[in-house]
Amino acid sequence: MINQIAPAEFSIAAELIRKSFSTVAKEFGLTAQNCPTHTSFITTEDIQKHFEWGWLMYGFYEDNQIVGHISISKSRETDDAYELHNLAVLPEYRHKGYGKRLLDFCKAKANELGASTLHIGIIEENTVLKNWYAANGFIHTGTKRFPLFPFTVGFMEWEVI
Repeated sequence: MINQIAPAEFSIAAELIRKSFSTVAKEFGLTAQNCPTHTSFITTEDIQKHFEWGWLMYGFYEDNQIVGHISISKSRETDDAYELHNLAVLPEYRHKGYGKRLLDFCKAKANELGASTLHIGIIEENTVLKNWYAANGFIHTGTKRFPLFPFTVGFMEWEVI
């Protein structure tokens, strides 16, 4: 079941996101020293800030426990676009289709909100993830290097139907 995450669950969501993204951090050698703003180091305060910015946050619940998370927000760059953030599934719950269900939920939410496109930024070098988003209808739109990241950011988008 997918439900909106309540403020009382922000610390649980932050822990889930950290655990989920720790596998990515390990794979790409990301540490709090070389990439302190990576999602694998997210805090409860960060989640609270995202909530205050208007991000909509959802959890995938199994047996009343949050095992997955995704956020969606209105793009700051274009009026009719939305952005996906922090799609995360705990490692022990992966390969059960929960990530796809969260993604499909946010696609439907973007449509409901009147979005024309849904954008996401990923680690460009993460070909498994890039291929997964492509298999789910996202198109690669470009890359950019940011001084604060030791990787290239890849941008993808899905056209809302």
